[in-house]
Amino acid sequence: MHGNLEAMPAISAHLVTKIFGAGPGSVTALDSVSIDIQRNEFFTLLGPSGCGKTTLLRLIAGFDHPTSGRIDLEGSDISYLPPFKRPVNTVFQSYALFPHMSVAENIGFGLKMLGKSGAEIDAEVDAMLKLVKMEAMRDRSTAQISGGQQQRVALARALAPKPKVLLLDEPLSALDLKLRKEMQIELKRLQHETGITFVFVTHDQEEALTMSDRIAVMSAGKVLQVGSPRDIYDRPSRRFVADFIGETNFMDVELVSIAKDAGRKASLKLASGKQISASLPEGEMALGRVTAVVRPEHASLTNPKASSVLSGTLKTVVYFGTDTHYHVALTTGGTFTVRMQNARGQAGEFSEGDKVGVDIDAGATQVLRD
Repeated sequence: MHGNLEAMPAISAHLVTKIFGAGPGSVTALDSVSIDIQRNEFFTLLGPSGCGKTTLLRLIAGFDHPTSGRIDLEGSDISYLPPFKRPVNTVFQSYALFPHMSVAENIGFGLKMLGKSGAEIDAEVDAMLKLVKMEAMRDRSTAQISGGQQQRVALARALAPKPKVLLLDEPLSALDLKLRKEMQIELKRLQHETGITFVFVTHDQEEALTMSDRIAVMSAGKVLQVGSPRDIYDRPSRRFVADFIGETNFMDVELVSIAKDAGRKASLKLASGKQISASLPEGEMALGRVTAVVRPEHASLTNPKASSVLSGTLKTVVYFGTDTHYHVALTTGGTFTVRMQNARGQAGEFSEGDKVGVDIDAGATQVLRD
């Protein structure tokens, strides 16, 4: 152990590679992944199936070891420590509760294994039941409670030994939509109240945006971008990130100038000939053809006018209750989607077949690295 513990990340992965198998049939599940997960942070690994997020979680848990690279917990190398020697607990998709035990016995199981006294176990079980709001279910068999309640028991059991890090492997995927939404809020509350670092794995973008302090978006064994939910959503640096999280409009544009100050601002020329300002991703960018993105809610429809940056014909109007999606066939080719909030009692101002202009909010355009 070295350095200031408070300032040290809870988990650091340094150039971690994990290869399964050997020879031509081998599979690289993680490819030189480096990330820092801070103490008391709700950190989410987000990506599609097979991107390496669960493999990384298993390496942090100790169920597998890296092929190369290292994993530190608060500055100490834990790459090859067995799971029971790590101050880390995991909540699985399946919950893995003991059906022959009561709720209280399940929660106290890990403490019993650690050799805690009966009085210590009782006190901690009481505290955990209160934390997950399950006091009334104390003596029930876990076979007699609902999926959402089983989820809470699994969480309480994992939190009871006070691990430094709690790993959560898609724990909400078995729940129905309403319960999943409730548990998202509940998980965020538990993380906040316990102060334990949570590392959460999911392929659900909305879940990641709702709960996380920071998100790492993964694809094909690599971490493509790490940032706050707002960073990832509003300032994606790569096409995969922009496409994977929410809906977006991709535009083939020309990067004509880059501001000299440090604000990462640039001027883009659209296919319509109009120029707009945009934000650039980190690192060097060359002038010329690039892809830029605009989220549908960061644009608005207008009646055709000379000042509109884009123009076209309204092809489809889709009403979603809270908002309406307008799909515009652009005069210059391609389509552009605009999402506008619905006000109560307001009739749709635009109809399919209308000629329309599109205005893009100032500061809403982001240039991609690829």
